[in-house]
Amino acid sequence: MQNIQNISADLIYVGASDRRLALFENVYPIPRGVSYNSYVLLDEKTVLFDTCDAAVATQFFENVQAALAGRRLDYVVVHHTEPDHAATLMDLLLRYPEATVVTTAKAAQMMEQFFGAKPASLQAVKEGDTLCTGAHTLVFTMAPMVHWPEVMMTYDATAKVLFSADAFGTFGALSGNLFADEMDFEHEWLGDARRYYINIVGKYGLQVQNVLKKAASLDIQMICPLHGPVWRENLGWFIGKHDVWSKYEPEDKAVVIIYGSIYGHTEAVALRLGTLLAERGVRGIKAYDASHTHASKLVAECFRASHVVFASSTYNNGLFTPIEGLLADLKAHAWQRRTVALVENGSWAPQAAKLMRAELEQMKDIAIVGEPLSLKSAMQPSQEEQLAALADALVATL
Repeated sequence: MQNIQNISADLIYVGASDRRLALFENVYPIPRGVSYNSYVLLDEKTVLFDTCDAAVATQFFENVQAALAGRRLDYVVVHHTEPDHAATLMDLLLRYPEATVVTTAKAAQMMEQFFGAKPASLQAVKEGDTLCTGAHTLVFTMAPMVHWPEVMMTYDATAKVLFSADAFGTFGALSGNLFADEMDFEHEWLGDARRYYINIVGKYGLQVQNVLKKAASLDIQMICPLHGPVWRENLGWFIGKHDVWSKYEPEDKAVVIIYGSIYGHTEAVALRLGTLLAERGVRGIKAYDASHTHASKLVAECFRASHVVFASSTYNNGLFTPIEGLLADLKAHAWQRRTVALVENGSWAPQAAKLMRAELEQMKDIAIVGEPLSLKSAMQPSQEEQLAALADALVATL
């Protein structure tokens, strides 16, 4: 059964959502599912913008057939060849062999890598190239490393719509409401949008900044991403979030406490620090157990907040493995420009603070405040003043 929606009189949503997938890219938990967005433009020439993941292929093909309503398919614009958007491309071309694939030269090369052959009819485009479909003029702009090297975007200069590939996307399946303004996006979707951006694209802040500069020169009235809702209102707010994230600036002046605790002693100190901060007027404190919170959530929270406390047990004379893995993830995502405090524990040879500092020193503009609190098994009453001093040091920099 088809399930299509009109975005405008001649632009139709033909994508589909997957609520069964547990891990996006087999890494990131998506308890709310994910959408795979595709769009059909009905002009003198018809255009399909991207295909979809194989998991939703049946729904997708029914949607495309319904949108075309018996018309031939003239063009397929492929913005990104990652399989969640292009896995069904060759199957589509078997159904619509007259269609010409419009994409970048690099994407064409990747198609050959994935499928063993390039599409029979392929038009490679570069920065600024245009395609007139009748009433609409499509302008192609390159977006390399957002987040693969072959990525491009399409600007419909007639309708002022940006087909943004993976940019401005988010985790989360769609439930009928297609537009962001039909949802409580800030409270129900922003966390997934942040986690999506930081983990998928976050390493490539410079490249995102380049794309945002291009976007600033365009009159964009609507953004159609490859995942998540379509934007037609309050675009500046959402684009602004991406500007902050891609500059590696804190989104909130806030403290996040992340602890790795084996028997609960390190956890107790981390939570006591949270209480001391609250007593000093700090609001919105978040505390996370690194053993029970997925790293993608922790990485996103470290990007959101201006201040982060890492509290780690020493484990086999090294870092407790969840904290070690988190710091490696942060380094891989180019985390920077933050204020950090450290707490360590070790029953006979505390090493965690030294090891955490060594990892943080490999990152850019990380300021470590206060003296790291060092525990041996459990915090002693005599260390209360040290913990209070650490709280004071954090507050002084907020």
